[in-house]
Amino acid sequence: MDYLLEIGVEELPARLADQVIDQLQKSGEKLLQENRIGFAGISVYTTPRRMTFYVQGIAEVQEDLLEEVKGPPKRVAFDESGQPTKAAQGFARSQNVPLESLIVRSTPAGEYVFAEKRIKGQPTAQVLSELIPQLISSLSFTRPMRWGSGDFRFIRPIRWLVSLLDDKIVDFEISGLHPGCYTYGLRNYSKEPIEVHSPEEYFQKLKDASVILNQEERKEKIWELVREEAARAGGIIQPDDELLNEVTHLVESPTPICGGFDPRLLKLPPEVVITPMKEHQRYFPVWDEEGNLMPLFIACANGPVNKEMVRQGNEKVLRARLHDAEFFFHEDIKTPLEEKVNKLEKVVHMEGLGTIYDKVKRLVALSGYLADLLGLTEHQKEAAERAAYLSKADLVTDMVFEFPELQGIMGGYYARISKENKDVFRAIRDHYMPRFSGDKVPASKPGAVLAIADKIDNLTGCFALGLEPTGSQDPFALRRQALGICHIVINHEFDFSLEELIAKAYENLSGMELAYSFDQVRDKMMDFFKARLRYLFLEEGYAYDTVEAALGPSFDNIILVHKRLEALTAVRSKPEFEFLLTAYTRASHLARQAEGDEVNPALLVEKGELELYDAWARIKKDVVRFLDKGKYREALLHGSELAGPLDRFFDQVMVMVEDIPLRRNRLALLKDIAETLGQMGDLEKIVRNG
Repeated sequence: MDYLLEIGVEELPARLADQVIDQLQKSGEKLLQENRIGFAGISVYTTPRRMTFYVQGIAEVQEDLLEEVKGPPKRVAFDESGQPTKAAQGFARSQNVPLESLIVRSTPAGEYVFAEKRIKGQPTAQVLSELIPQLISSLSFTRPMRWGSGDFRFIRPIRWLVSLLDDKIVDFEISGLHPGCYTYGLRNYSKEPIEVHSPEEYFQKLKDASVILNQEERKEKIWELVREEAARAGGIIQPDDELLNEVTHLVESPTPICGGFDPRLLKLPPEVVITPMKEHQRYFPVWDEEGNLMPLFIACANGPVNKEMVRQGNEKVLRARLHDAEFFFHEDIKTPLEEKVNKLEKVVHMEGLGTIYDKVKRLVALSGYLADLLGLTEHQKEAAERAAYLSKADLVTDMVFEFPELQGIMGGYYARISKENKDVFRAIRDHYMPRFSGDKVPASKPGAVLAIADKIDNLTGCFALGLEPTGSQDPFALRRQALGICHIVINHEFDFSLEELIAKAYENLSGMELAYSFDQVRDKMMDFFKARLRYLFLEEGYAYDTVEAALGPSFDNIILVHKRLEALTAVRSKPEFEFLLTAYTRASHLARQAEGDEVNPALLVEKGELELYDAWARIKKDVVRFLDKGKYREALLHGSELAGPLDRFFDQVMVMVEDIPLRRNRLALLKDIAETLGQMGDLEKIVRNG
């Protein structure tokens, strides 16, 4: 048996389609499993006007439920001769089970009588009629709509429902609607309902109506069609997953249309031309083989259309937007970028954190601080501070006011036109990077320094105001910004204390009305960064225990954490390291009982401890030298040489002897070893093989 649910809606927002798919998939699976309805698989599809939930191989009836009900204690239920008492008889009667079927089980509270009840499964159709309204109501959205006179809310008004278990309608009611056996084809082209009597017929009739229901098939088709259309015009389409995904959820039956615009507009910065195309009109820009933008675009219409009429309409809309952009650009460059900075004094940054101009002053201070801390040249420091001063000036330009997506990018162009040096305009252009997952980090050191300064100021300010992310809510994109700092630090191998940077950022907020003290902000932010680092490393494929080990000693210096992680990953598969882990764990546990730090060679009497002391004296020098240079892999490899001496020490030497001086000396030796090796990572967190 197969079950099909179709929810017909008014235009489904493309940006929420993936969220709908994910929720329907997970919630549907959970509901069926919780209600003991077996199935072979679940598929979820969306188009602009429908959500389809398809269950293959669904069971005809629920599985029976075997339920145990706890009754009275055994001593109450049975007398001394083992005969059931009135308590047992009453319990069996209340549970509607034979008296002889009662069983005795041991529990933490003693022996109790239990009744086993088998609840027979109901027909799937009957259960689904109750579950499907729950499934639909469980879908949550940030801005649900209410329509008609009812109180039911959904992502968009529901206009029809199809609910078929093979060829039978599974009835239910939601928002005054009952399901039927009628669906609809393309909007504006198939106004008559399409009658379907089974899931198989549903899929075939939608296909006959030119609806590509499967979003993955639709995506592949769109990509194929737009590339073919561009090739006919002598151009190519560059991969753009975000744009392709959005267009996929805007159409049910893609029809590519090639349009053009005045080549004169190609004199504008490419981003100025591309942004209205992609962000506002969802057109695909067309490029030549050399990577130059062509005065062409590919739009995707929905269904059969008058291509010439649609092309003219699309060109007209884009022409107006590009002419506006051209006007804004020429107006903006009439004055140097520096002259726009003072206007930032009238722009509020965030309530409690002053104006954008206040933020600019903080960025200049933080950029200079980081430049000194990281040993940048005087020229690089000057470039970072100058870029910081100009970094937000484009926020008061006409171009960025109209196209906010271009902030930073336009600042870089305007700085270049204003004759700022290349390190300055590149740093301004790049300081919002990485803007999204997988984006590049700033290539130059001044740009990287400014990007860190901007992000740590945002993070510290928000945490100081109590605006840290909660659950899935992150309105200020603080998780992305913290990850951005981690990526930049690792990419550039910047060596500095995160805690000290937070302290500097908080110090720069003096005079602001903050909700939390520095200690509170620091502790929250350090935990926040630890979680971001853990997420980053796990996403990159590192083993969970290795990540925990690398984070263990300290995560204050991000680049050192990363070096520890790489080193532990590289050596953990080596046999000698496996032996070291076993011995180290014993040493670490015993070292916690150490009362002192000093090892007296005169008190070393056993062969095993003399060997360990000599080996450690030799190995420690190299280990410490490599640790000081941040060469964790080499330190771990040299430390692994201690595995044999440590193992023999534990075989031959009793540590916790009654002789107090001997015991203290042996514990001090183990403490020195554990503390030194522990700088390479919390080795006890690593799961040993076998």
